[in-house]
Order: sequence, then C-alpha cells, then structure tokens
Amino acid sequence: MPKITLDGVTKRYGTLEVVPPLDLHLEDGEFTVLVGPSGCGKSTTLRMLAGLESISGGEIYFDGRPVSRLEPRDRDIAMVFQDYALYPHMNIARNMSFALRLAKVPAAEIETRVQRVAQMLNIGHLLQRKPAELSGGQRQRVAMGRALVRDASTFLFDEPLSNLDAKLRGKMRTELAEMRGQLRKNMVYVTHDQVEAMTLGDRIVVMNEGRIQQQGTPEELFKKPANLFVAGFMGSPTMNFIPADLQDVGGAVHAVCEGLRVPVPAAIAAAAKGREIIIGVRPSSIHVQREGGVPLKVRVVVAEYLGAQTVLATRLQDGTEVLAELPSGRRFSAGEDLTLQVAPEEVLLFDRGTGERL
Repeated sequence: MPKITLDGVTKRYGTLEVVPPLDLHLEDGEFTVLVGPSGCGKSTTLRMLAGLESISGGEIYFDGRPVSRLEPRDRDIAMVFQDYALYPHMNIARNMSFALRLAKVPAAEIETRVQRVAQMLNIGHLLQRKPAELSGGQRQRVAMGRALVRDASTFLFDEPLSNLDAKLRGKMRTELAEMRGQLRKNMVYVTHDQVEAMTLGDRIVVMNEGRIQQQGTPEELFKKPANLFVAGFMGSPTMNFIPADLQDVGGAVHAVCEGLRVPVPAAIAAAAKGREIIIGVRPSSIHVQREGGVPLKVRVVVAEYLGAQTVLATRLQDGTEVLAELPSGRRFSAGEDLTLQVAPEEVLLFDRGTGERL
C-alpha cells in the first residue's frame, strides 16, 4: 500500500477556488475519514485523488511518485460511490466481476475473488439475483464488493451510506468497521456524518471551506478541538458555546457568565488575558449531581426522552441555550428551574475573535 501525499493540491473552476492549497499525508494502511459540512471540499478532494477531477495546482504522490497526470485506471485505486450504480441487467456476480472481466483476469481467479468478497460481505447467497431484487443495504454491499474484488492498494468511499435509513446505516457502519479489520489496505472515506467519522476513522480530517481545520484521532478531536468549528462539528449533541468574561474571584481567575462561574487554570488565564472568550461545554459534561462540579443554573425548555438518556434543552437567564445530556432516571418538566453541575476540568475556552481554543 502506498503512502499518499497531497502537496499544495488546489482545485479551481474558472476564477472560483473551491479547494485552496491543501497539504495532507495519508499513512500506509490507515483508515482516513474526510468529514465536514456540504460544500467543504471533501468529495472534490477524494475525486482529485481518484483522478476523476483534474487538479489545478500542486501534486499528488503515491510513495513519492507523482500520479496527478495518470488516468484513474492507472492509479491502483477502487472507489465506492454514494449511488450504487449497478448494471440492472447483470446478476450480482457479474456486477462484482465486471472490472475483472474487462481486465481479462482468468475466470478461475475471478470466481475465487468474487466468492471470497461475497462471503466477507454476507452476500454469497445473492450472487444470482439482479439488483432490483435486493434491498438498499444489499445493493450497497454489492457496490462495496465490486470495489473490493479488484484488490486495489487504496479504496475510496464517497458517502456510501447516505442513501440508507438510520438503522441500516448503523448496521453498515459496524460491518465496515469489521471489514476494515480484515483488509490491510489504505482507505479514504468521505462523510458529512461525524458519528460515522468517529466510529470508523483511525484519523479524522475535519474540513471547512476547502481547508483542513484539524486532523487527529477521534478522541483528540473530541477532547482537544482546535477551534470553535471543530468543537461544534464533532460530538452529538453539539457542544454548548456560552459568551463569558474573565474575572478575578478570591484571587483566582474565573470564566463568568450568567448562571455559571468556572475556575480557569493559570496557564490558560495568562493566554486569555485581554481577550473576549467563549466557554465550551459538552452536554455530556453536565450532570445532575457531581462531586467537585460547579453549579449551572438553567430553566428547562424541552426534555427529549431517548431511552437511556434524556437531552434537556435549557436556557440561562440571559436567554443563552444550553443542552444537557443526562441519565433518564428522573423526569424533567418544561419551565422547571434547575441547578445542574458542570465538570470544570472538561470546560474549554475559546477566543471569541479568532475562534481558536486557548
């Protein structure tokens, strides 16, 4: 498997620059997820990597070899698209083997590869059916199987689960994660769903407006987001952002807002001096009771019962909305005033002007 490097890769349509110079290094055998909102440039980046879009500047390297001028068939990649794009007149076995037959691979080897991949994806019993006879999830497995039988060095996935319903997406995420453990290949996966990103990725690359905002492991992005965009994009329910001021309280610096006062470590206080700040609190960092917590005074607006958890939509006295993710053992009522507890060590501070985490 090659090490893949995008060195200053740019994409322009006329005078419109949709991907500014992009630098990215993908390690050998890594499952990398490109994630971000619609229009952030993630699919365009994937298509440039595949050779389906020409690059406007920079270079793409596979193991130090420039490939941006190579045709897609010469890059040793296989791609799974959002649309299944199966041939309706062919059965599943012929759909999966189509590229191999074009490449004149021996029939015995084709049969071996198709059977092996079909068993991996649990579609061995479907090989003689036509696409119209399959469910959406089964068709997506076939689309993945068509890529996997090629035994390419790198597999590219462009939002392959977005056409499936929520329950089936969850099942397919699990199967993808299991498949990743069986295949020692480079995998680059594009999605707008941060749950998919955190479930599947060895490394997540968060993009916005064509630029990389941050890259790292799911835990790094969740616990140490680089800026307000990453903090708000990663995690569900989304992080709470509360404008606050720095104040000296009893000789120690605190971040203070309506209904909440959080002590600030000395190093962060020094970095935040003279800046306008925003407090970042994840809903999971808010508790009904917690030893060592700091009080948060809110009024309940809506209580969403989700089974094991209840998500409270609340407001501070100044109208700022705050989400809290709590165990569902207690019932909450709209209009109820609560004093909850915030874990101070999990509170993040951001520069209100630049959006960077302090």
